[in-house]
Amino acid sequence: MSNVTPSTSTAAAKTTQSHAAGKNTIAEGVVSKVAGIAAREVRGVHDLGNGAARAIGAIRNVINQQDRGQGVSVEVGEKQVAADIVIVAEYPVELQKVADDVRKSVTDAISQVVGMEVTEVNVTVSDVYIPSEDNDDDTDDSRVK
Repeated sequence: MSNVTPSTSTAAAKTTQSHAAGKNTIAEGVVSKVAGIAAREVRGVHDLGNGAARAIGAIRNVINQQDRGQGVSVEVGEKQVAADIVIVAEYPVELQKVADDVRKSVTDAISQVVGMEVTEVNVTVSDVYIPSEDNDDDTDDSRVK
């Protein structure tokens, strides 16, 4: 993510545009949320983040505090954004296609919602979700009744 022009602001908030009457600032957390929402909307994405992030996310979901930026890391410059997205894909999907679709969705969302140029979106497929047969109530494979 070396193509991003870093800002002189703090890491929590970056300046995106300056105007005669002031400047606009968009926090990195906001950009992460936008990217996370866009990635989750892609067909074939089961979840975002690695195992530890998903475990913490499950706890947050129980208390209704979902982290929409989970699995998303962004670097925000003055006019540009770079993002790293870690996904869990559903089985069976074409992993390359899902990763490409996530990249496009995140790029479009950041460009449209945040209004900044996206220099790169790196997508890592960290796991594949396989629906468990244990969740299927219609079949009873028990050996005893």
